[in-house]
Parts: sequence; C-alpha cells; structure tokens
Amino acid sequence: MIEIARYCRRLTNQVSVGGIPMGSDYPIRIQSMANTLTSDIAGSVAQSLRIIETGADYVRFTVPSVADIRAIASIKQELRLKGYSTPVIADVHFNPEIALQVAEHADKVRINPGNFTDMEKFKRLVEKCRTQGIAMRIGVNHGSLSERILSKFGDTPAGMTESALEFLRVCKEHGFNQVVVSMKSSNVRVMVYATRLVVKKMHGEGMDFPLHLGVTEAGEGEDGRIKSACGIGALLADGLGDTIRVSLTEDPENEIPVARKIIEHMMNAYGPDMPPAVPDFSEWQYDFSRHMTRKTGNVGGNQLPVVIGSDRLSDRVKLVKATSAELTDAFIRELISDQEAVLVYMPAVDSVQSELRWLRKRLKDQSCMVPVIFKLDLEEKNAEDFMLTSASRLGGAFIEGFGDGIWLTNSYQLPADTINNTALGILQACRARMFKTEYIACPSCGRTHFNLMETLSRIKSATSHLKGLKIGVMGCIVNGPGEMADADYGYVGAGKGRITLYKSREVVKTGIPEENAVDEMVKLMMEYGDWVDP
Repeated sequence: MIEIARYCRRLTNQVSVGGIPMGSDYPIRIQSMANTLTSDIAGSVAQSLRIIETGADYVRFTVPSVADIRAIASIKQELRLKGYSTPVIADVHFNPEIALQVAEHADKVRINPGNFTDMEKFKRLVEKCRTQGIAMRIGVNHGSLSERILSKFGDTPAGMTESALEFLRVCKEHGFNQVVVSMKSSNVRVMVYATRLVVKKMHGEGMDFPLHLGVTEAGEGEDGRIKSACGIGALLADGLGDTIRVSLTEDPENEIPVARKIIEHMMNAYGPDMPPAVPDFSEWQYDFSRHMTRKTGNVGGNQLPVVIGSDRLSDRVKLVKATSAELTDAFIRELISDQEAVLVYMPAVDSVQSELRWLRKRLKDQSCMVPVIFKLDLEEKNAEDFMLTSASRLGGAFIEGFGDGIWLTNSYQLPADTINNTALGILQACRARMFKTEYIACPSCGRTHFNLMETLSRIKSATSHLKGLKIGVMGCIVNGPGEMADADYGYVGAGKGRITLYKSREVVKTGIPEENAVDEMVKLMMEYGDWVDP
C-alpha cells in the first residue's frame, strides 16, 4: 500500500500587510484587484466594498500616474471611515518616483523588476518601506523581463528567477524582510516551474520570503477557473503559497469564491493541520519532460492525451483498472507483457499530486512503459466545484508531463458535456492538448479604457473556431505585450478608443479605432494564413 508523505507547508517569513499578516503559519490570504479607474474615488470604494464583503483579505489598485497617488490615499481614507480596515495595495509600473510617493499611503507596494530598472531608486524604495513598515511585492511577469536578463537567460523560468533574485538580494542586504514574491505567467507550466525554481534558489541563499500565487491573464468562465486551479493547485500541493489571486476577466468580486474553493480543496485533501517545513526540492520538476510510454492503439507514445467519454478508443486497447494497493510487482509484470494493456489508475487518496509522483517513480523503477489514464470519481454537486476539484488534483501531473489520458465521472450525474469539457480543459490549460482557441485575457484594471469583457466576447464570437490558436486580449500596454508573451495574436488597448494589434510579439497595426479592431484582427489572421472560415 502506498504511503503518502504528510503535507507540509513551506515555512516563510511573516510579512505584515496593513495589520493582516501573511506567511509563516498564518492562513493563506485571498486578494483581488479593482478594475475601476483609480481616480474614480466613489466607484473604487464601492467596488472595494464588494470585493471585501465577498471575502478578500486585501484589495489592490493600479497607480499609473501621480494623480492616482492622491486617489489611493482618498480610497483608503474612505474605507477606514466606513469601518473597513482591509489593507490597500498599490500596483506600480515604470515610474520609481510613483512607488516612492505611494508608499506614504499604501499598505503594500507591488513593483515589476522588468519595468523597475533603476537599482539606486529601488534601494531608496526599499529603505522607505523598511523605515515606514510598508510591505513590498517583487512581482515578476513572464514576457516583461529586462533586455539584460533576456540576453543572458531568455524568456524562461530561469530568467524570471534571476530577475526576482537581483531585487531580493538588495532587500536582504538592506535588512528588509517584509517582501512577497510572485512569478506570474499565462502559461501554467512556466508559472509553476518559475515559482518552484525561485523557492529553491531563495532557500539556497538563506531567503524565505512568502509567495503570491496566480496564473496571470487566465481568462473568463470555465477556462479561467480551470487554468487557475491547475497552476495554483499544483503549487499549493507542493506546500507553496501564502496569498493567491485568481485573475478572471470578470467582475473582480467573482474571483474571491473561486480562490476560496481552490484553497478549501487543498484543506480537504490534506487536512487543516499543516506543519510548516522545508520542501523536498528533489521531488519537484523545474522544466517539462514527458513521461514516455509505449504506443498502444491511439493511447500513449507521442500521441495527445485522450479523454474517456469524449474520444473513441482503438479496438486494440484493453483498459486495466488499478489502485495503489493493487499495483504489486506481479501486477506490473502482467501489464508489461500485455501489449494491449493501458493502466487506468484510480488514486486512493485525496493528495493526488503526491500519489501520482509515487506512481510515476514506481513505473519507472519497474521499467514499465504502459500508458496511464487517470480516473477520478468526484462527488461535487455543481459544475464549478467539479471543474476546480478536478483541475486542482490532476493539473500538476500534466504540468510535469505525466499522463496519457483522463477519465472523469460524477456521482451526481452532471451533464456529460461538463465532465468531458473539464477533462479537455485541464489538458489545454497544462498545454498537453489544444482542443480549442486559447484566450489570454487580462482581468482589467484602472489602466483599461474599454470594456474588456464585452470585447473578449466579440473576439470569441469571431475566432472561437480557430482550434489551437492563442489570442491575447489586453487592456493596456503596461503589462499586455509581456503577459501575452506566447500568444499568436494580440489585441491591446493603446489609449481611449484606440487599439494596437500584434503578431506574436511584433506590433503590426497601431491606432485602430476600437469599433474596427476585431475586423482588423481577422484580416491580419488572413494575411498570415491562420484564418479558416467557420
């Protein structure tokens, strides 16, 4: 019988954010970001209240200009007058002076090393935050690394890690430990690998800063939920994560219950008593390496993972079910000798990521290359819970390249489409199998000058038949071009009523009126040969 190691949450520094501490053995904190104009004090306060009352521990605002510094101060004051003590976080890009000034008012300041390149000004910010007791987040985004980092490491998890470490070393030298780290990407694999790598590197340099987790630009609806659960769930299962934000292209208050459910799933899977510990770094995977199996009919080998219930299996496939208790040496020898056998593995415990790592090692040690399909029977009564639980449990395996298929069932007889689309969605989120168009869509914030949800809906209507194409839909140029780094096409806000279109990372059309931009994107796809008629 398999013995799964007890879940251990990584021990970190305690960071105080406006009186609500995080890290150490405090609960995992939940946050969201307002998408109102920060300068709209009344609207920002009203949205903050909705976010807070839905259960957020922190609320964040963009600070794109000096005028917004005064707005942050006013928003915080209004919240306090209304009896709310929720910490207010300022999100700053490009301008170090804004970061220095807003530290007078915010409870935490987030900066992006790729945009904050003046190290002397960063040292001033560190000193100011240290003396005033203000927390800071070093938030690295895939796709917005500095040219110096890119030239040495490329746009990789290693590059993201080095970008963070440069700034963390300065914090350490200045005796400033009120720091949170995030490694964000819309690519779930990159987000997971980069987070694991920065934790390992921090530990090696005597740093134990807490982590902010999130899959950036996850999108909306089931796509955004599944993608977030795959990435955040995989890291929580590793014992990582002290605060999380689920980035949905929806009203920000919608993010809070999703985040809570992902955390609750991990609590249910591992139990509420989670002793802090140093992770076992040798168990982690830091880049993609597919677990190779033999080809059996249309399962295994280099073929795309299958979904039982959606895909038709070859007649030459024999599905052999087993739990960990049944996976004896003799059983494995029988699997090896039967060339039609495909193992349908049914996890015996809720801590699926740990168990599937055990399974992978067991098969490898026995030189067993039988294809593996994971089967979960879940009792969730509604579609959202079913999606989040499935993705949290199985995402980690496919992120690491393990698995030739998924078989999901539900005790409460959810619709077959919901079950099959969840399985396919997990494979797509983990980049294991692309079965539809992928939309890398930002959740919107005060820098956005158009209705992002309506725009995303129009773009989906025009392009949802383009299977496998990745399309970025971004509110502004601050994070947009970087965070849609591996998109095939990009639709990016360039000011009020104006849009810039990208092909991969190259600007190809600028200053397009918003009302014409979707049609212009379709024309661009035609020019590059990526368009097919629906």
